[in-house]
Formats: sequence, structure tokens, C-alpha cells
Amino acid sequence: MINPTSSQWSKWYFCVLCFVFSFHVNSFAKKPNVIVIYSDDQGSLDLGCYGAKDLKTPQLDQLAASGVRFTNMYSPSAICSASRAGLLTGRLPIRAGVPGNVSSQPGIAGMPADQFLMSELFKFNGYETAHVGKWHLGYSKETMPNAQGFDNSYGHMGGCIDNFSHFFYWNGPNRHDLWRNGKEIWEDGQFFGTRMVEEMNANLQNFAQSENPFFVYWAINFPHYPLQGTPKWREFYKDLPSPRNMYNAFVSTMDEMIGEVINHLDALGMREDTIIIFQSDHGHSVEVRAFGGGGYAGPYRGCKGNLFEGGLKVPSIISWPAKIKAGKVCHQLAVGIDWYPTLIDLCDLDVDKSIANHVDGLSLEGILFGGRNVSSPHSDLFWILGSGKNAQWVVRSGDWKLLGNARDPISKESVPPLFLVNLDKDIAEKNNLANSHKDQLKKLMAIKDKWEKRIQQK
Repeated sequence: MINPTSSQWSKWYFCVLCFVFSFHVNSFAKKPNVIVIYSDDQGSLDLGCYGAKDLKTPQLDQLAASGVRFTNMYSPSAICSASRAGLLTGRLPIRAGVPGNVSSQPGIAGMPADQFLMSELFKFNGYETAHVGKWHLGYSKETMPNAQGFDNSYGHMGGCIDNFSHFFYWNGPNRHDLWRNGKEIWEDGQFFGTRMVEEMNANLQNFAQSENPFFVYWAINFPHYPLQGTPKWREFYKDLPSPRNMYNAFVSTMDEMIGEVINHLDALGMREDTIIIFQSDHGHSVEVRAFGGGGYAGPYRGCKGNLFEGGLKVPSIISWPAKIKAGKVCHQLAVGIDWYPTLIDLCDLDVDKSIANHVDGLSLEGILFGGRNVSSPHSDLFWILGSGKNAQWVVRSGDWKLLGNARDPISKESVPPLFLVNLDKDIAEKNNLANSHKDQLKKLMAIKDKWEKRIQQK
């Protein structure tokens, strides 16, 4: 006999309440539609609107111009699965049961099924839901998208695929990975980028015939390796050095894809009242499969897989023409786990108190609609990547940042076990102040203790 945990009972109870609520949802004014676009391994400053001089991204630049661009948005984690777990649950990834990457092996579970995802929240508020693209949060029946609140799902379950054969890119043999609604499908030779656009537009076409609002999680697997941009963009960037030429071609291909979907949304008359969020899952990769780099972090130290600024600081945009003023730039501190409570507020969603109390993110609604003097909702932040005594961790309070067990694959220099920096004076995180600022070190260690107690609460 199965004995459900308290969190499982809370999830079940809330499902029942929202099932009843869904019968009445059409008697209220229709809520806004939502599309969350999550790119993969995109560098901190790799958009034209973030200052990249050698990169063409007109569609995403226009999206930023139509809404709000964040300059101090941080990823929930610096690795793929953990970042996605944080986004979709609004929780610290370790509290969602995903401290690092989950397995890309078929049949292996990932994020615990009792976590209450953003998709489930929307579905139980009367939304139609869809997933397109990468998953990387579980490869067992109970942890794949259709068991996690998505009505429809199309994409790959593991960490990365070749975009033409749709085989897992790390190792084999014969690890094909393309799925529709829990069943393996074969589309040999068809470019996955094109197929994602077709799936997105088909979903939008169906949503246009419905009286219900929709939520789509479009987890684009670009510019994660393999770097397979279209011939148009490979030709455009042919004179840039490698691997920047290949990386840029992939980013511009992604930008063009996003533009096609937004244009289709507009043609269907749904753009005005659709919230679009675009964000990278974390910083750029310097792995050998990415030819050692290609992404651009500007003055920031670090990359994918570590907790320096270049691993965590990401491009982030929200656009909602009906309600959010165009052309705004937000400099306040924010993190990807904040989108969950923010969308609850923006869409006026019903949520059970027991679920809300498990969310670590804070709503950004005040920042989005307030003036530039509105403060960040965060007094401090905490990240942990991995598990055990060697896990990387970071505490952030104001301009002060304390890194523990930090790693930097770009630098040949070893990093001290405790690395304290003042970002206002040292944005490149070069100077360790742990020995000269003992009081500040003590203060941040106390904040770390506070967050660790929260983690123990599950």
C-alpha cells in the first residue's frame, strides 16, 4: 500500500479543488495567455539588446523593446536540469529534488513527481497547456511532461540531441530521443528547429479555436551543442573566428524561429494579450563539444556549470502589450524562480496556500509596474549546485557575494574554498576579500545557515 507524503496529499487536494474551479472558469473574464521560452546555454550578454556587437537578433531585440528587459536576472542554477526545475516549481532546485542534472537514460526518473509544476498550476486554473522542445527533468512515465500537467508534449527527454537525426548527442549506441505525448516518434532528417516552429504554430492554431487561455513552455535546445545553425546564418557569420561563428549562427537561427512564432501569434490576433517570457537557462558552455566556447559573458567571470556571474547572469525579457509598458529596463535583482509567483499575480491564478508556502521565489509584479525606485523583493539569495560537502554554493546580499567551493574551468588558477567579492567594485570577481572583510564574511555565512535550514524543511 502506498502512503502518500504530505506534499503529495497537498498536490492531490489542490488538483481536486482546481478541477471543480475549472468548471466555472469560463464565467470569468478570460485570463492572459502565457508563453515561456527557455533557451539553452546562452551567454550572459548574447543578444543585440544586451550589447553584443557581432550578433544579429532582431526578433528578440524587438521583443525586449515591446516590454521589459532585465539587467540583473539570475538563473535558478548554472546547470540544465536544476535550472529548469527551479523555473517550473518556483523553488530552489535542491528543494525541488534536482541539485544537478538528471539522467538522460530512458526509464530513469528525474524531478520527484510530487513537485507542483507551473504547468499543473495553469492547467488547474482552466488553461490548455503544451510543452515543445527539451525536457531533461525525467525520462520515466511519471516524470515526463504528460504526467506533469502538459496536455500535449513534443520534443526530446534527455539533455541534448543532434538536430537532424534526433539521437542523444553524448553517447550511444543508438540512443534515439524524440517523443510526442509519451510515445517515441521518428522524423529522420527533419531539422528540429523547423519542427519546433511548426509544432508551436500548430498549437497556437488550435488554441485560437478554444475559449480557454493557454500556457506553453517552449524549451528551445539552442544554442546548446551541437552547434547546427541554418545555412543562411552559417554563411552570414563565416568570417568570424571559430567557435563564435558557429555559436552566433545558432543564436540567430533561434532568433528567427522565435520571430516566426510571434508573427503567427500576431496573425491569429492573440499577441496583445499574451505574456511572453524569454530567458536563458544559464551561462554559455565551454565544454569540448561546444568547441571550448563561443558564448559571450562580457566582463563577467565564469560560464555554465559554475556560480560566478557568467554562469548565473542571463538575458531575460517579458512582454505583454496589453498591460506592460514598452521599452522598460529593470536593474533590480531577480532570479528565475521568481517567474512562478509573478505569473500567479499577473494571471490572477488560484493557488492553494500549502503550495504557495513551498515556493521560494518572490513576485516581480511590483518591479514590472512600478517606477525605477521600486526595490528588488529579495534581501538576499542563495544557490547550491550539486550535493555533498563539495557542492558549489553562493550567498548574495546587496553587492556582496560569497562563493563556496567555487570552480572556474576558464581560469587555470585555483579558487579558494571561500571567495568573497563586492560586485559593485569588482564585477569581474577577481579579488578575494574573505581575509580582509571578516565581518562581512560572518554576515553572509549566517545567511547561508538560514537558507540551509529552509532546505531541510523540504
